[in-house]
Amino acid sequence: MSSTPAKPFDPSVIERVIGPCLEGQQSPEARGQVYRDLLGYVPPRIQSRFHVTGALDPKMLDLQEQMRTHAMYTDVLDPKTVQLMLFGMLLMDMNDAATTHGLAARRAGAGWDEMQAVISLCFLFRGLPAANRGADILADLAQREDAASKAAAA
Repeated sequence: MSSTPAKPFDPSVIERVIGPCLEGQQSPEARGQVYRDLLGYVPPRIQSRFHVTGALDPKMLDLQEQMRTHAMYTDVLDPKTVQLMLFGMLLMDMNDAATTHGLAARRAGAGWDEMQAVISLCFLFRGLPAANRGADILADLAQREDAASKAAAA
């Protein structure tokens, strides 16, 4: 399953206008591998953070990634559960990153019924807008998976 970034991203513009990533730190391409493993691509906002924060405050970027890694890769929750929880938390907030974590949950093995169960829980506390948004996300993910399946078969 793959996804197309939401907007074009040109790292050379960031490097030219803001500056290059500072010497001695991991490259944005290398940093992105964990996201490619999780999602199949590096989301544009993540690319922006790698390039901008990498140029302006690389220590902060290192800290952000260390905290993200520590929280998301725990010994007590498997990756599928983590991604289902993040999908639900972000859906409760009506955050567009719910789609990204829905994709990650599917790639981690979550079934459609598990995704719907999370949406149903969100509905209890967030209402019909969360149910509508959740169904819309699942429809989008189904279309992406169908397109990827057709592309792989061709």
